[in-house]
Amino acid sequence: MRTDALFIGIEVADDHASDAELAAKLEEVCPVDIYAAAENDGGVTIVDDNVDECVLGRLCLDASPPGAVRVLKLYEDGAEL
Repeated sequence: MRTDALFIGIEVADDHASDAELAAKLEEVCPVDIYAAAENDGGVTIVDDNVDECVLGRLCLDASPPGAVRVLKLYEDGAEL
């Protein structure tokens, strides 16, 4: 799953997108509410309207397994955070 805003792109690997525990962690650590637990299955939802609010703090990357979440700086040709 991927959502691109104007400056930031957020990717959650498909094999982690339905992980309710990961969704809860991401929702808890993100200071600008980019992530939410999906209402129907508890998986990860990316809140499209908040993606460009990313402060590049790496909290979501630190809270998730390696490769589960990617933060892309679209203004730097998609460079990964």
